Amino acid sequence: MLFMVIEYFRNQDARSVYRRFRERGRQVPEGLAFMASWVSADLGRCFQLMECEDVTLLQVWASAWSDLVEIEIVPVAPGTDVAAALRPHLDTADPSA
Repeated sequence: MLFMVIEYFRNQDARSVYRRFRERGRQVPEGLAFMASWVSADLGRCFQLMECEDVTLLQVWASAWSDLVEIEIVPVAPGTDVAAALRPHLDTADPSA
């Protein structure tokens, strides 16, 4: 499963987050795969795409960073997969609805 992880840097303190990252690495448990990340222009948030089959691995990872960031975990799916899954329902939709 794919997850969009949104990290809100406490007190917009990106320096502390990157300092820990430099010292300890990403700290992901085995079975949790980091895919990519983006940081907002104001250095207040980081968006990470992660993949795993066991959501508790995300919870373990989040606890290692919880003193520096508030974390929101959102299950996501590629838009093409969603469009394919909905296609049969869209083709048979009642036009009067």
